[in-house]
Amino acid sequence: MKNVKIEKKILSENEKISIQNSFCFAQNNILCLNMISSPGSGKTTLLARTINELKNKTRIGVIEGDIQTDIDAQRIKETGAPVIQINTEGACHLSAEQISRGIKLLPIDTLDLIIIENVGNLVCPSAFELGESGKVVVLSVAEGDDKPAKYPSIFAKAKAMIINKIDLIEHVDFDIEKAKKDATILNKDLKIFPLSAKTGQGMDQWNKWILEQISNYQKQE
Repeated sequence: MKNVKIEKKILSENEKISIQNSFCFAQNNILCLNMISSPGSGKTTLLARTINELKNKTRIGVIEGDIQTDIDAQRIKETGAPVIQINTEGACHLSAEQISRGIKLLPIDTLDLIIIENVGNLVCPSAFELGESGKVVVLSVAEGDDKPAKYPSIFAKAKAMIINKIDLIEHVDFDIEKAKKDATILNKDLKIFPLSAKTGQGMDQWNKWILEQISNYQKQE
């Protein structure tokens, strides 16, 4: 029982700060997306390509989460986008408090979109709200098509699912239709984007969706 009470307290405190973050994003008319995946899915490559392809159409900032190092943040920095690195020092997810601190270090008055690249993990990050408008789950074909069935929580909560590295599809055992079916059973409104962040295949539809999400959010505010 003590473990349950402690967990509830942590989540409760996180939720309070998450609401404050959400209010901050709304005040500044900034859409925020929380990108979640297993390690090695290609999140950073996808993020860098998205920024480069949309830099003349919208203004994107990034909060990078990792257990240690700033390797991913350095890759994002090369795109010219403002980026803040948060190291969790062993924790398997980012917290709302960490995002709150990160927001203060970004030039939020110049941004339309903040993308949070969460720590590589399909379990823990799905339980912690950060104030985002939506979650995006990234699944690569190299990981196997059983991830929606094995880790249902994040797929049930996500607004969009990216199936990355489709340029490798002929070389791996991955059934795209099975992954889609399992994910949409959990979440009938899930938008699914098969693409290759490396080659650019399928990026157009993903980029279009990003711009639509920003436009819809700003109209609401």
